[in-house]
Amino acid sequence: MKNCSNRLAVFFPGVGYHCDKPLLYYAGKIASEEGYEEIIRLSYSSEIKNIRGNKAKMKLVFDELYARTETALSEVNWSEYDDILFVSKSVGTAIACAYAKHHGIDCRQVLYTPLEATFMFEPKNAIAFTGDADPWVVHEDLLKCSNDASVPMTVIEGADHSLETGNTARNLEILNNVMEETTQFIHI
Repeated sequence: MKNCSNRLAVFFPGVGYHCDKPLLYYAGKIASEEGYEEIIRLSYSSEIKNIRGNKAKMKLVFDELYARTETALSEVNWSEYDDILFVSKSVGTAIACAYAKHHGIDCRQVLYTPLEATFMFEPKNAIAFTGDADPWVVHEDLLKCSNDASVPMTVIEGADHSLETGNTARNLEILNNVMEETTQFIHI
């Protein structure tokens, strides 16, 4: 664990994948155990439906949720923190990376099931996880984006957009492995 006196972790959920879902819930527990005294868990949803595969609707959702994020984090004095961690899921990965870039925040990032648009915001000091059965991305394009951005991407065979399969025992194994990698990254 870093020897930092002031550590902040911010969690950026997906539209239907909130901070109480397994990936973000357990990553929050890990962040707390690793000494992040302050944890901000954003919460947002959108009334826009049927967005998968529709670039115009996806942009509308991004813009809507990004604006809410700006409001929710407007009082944070980023310079008070020695170590900042952003943990995000799905559209939250694009929001987190856009926010960090726009505000010049030096942070580490954990990207769970990032979208291709995430990499437009040039994530730095990040790791990512995706499933090769994720219907929200074109797998080859996503891997090229992460490679071009030098973001290590763990690919989970048979896993969907929640990093799950149709098998509960396998899902728990995946969750355990992802949390182990997350812990190693956070612990640095």
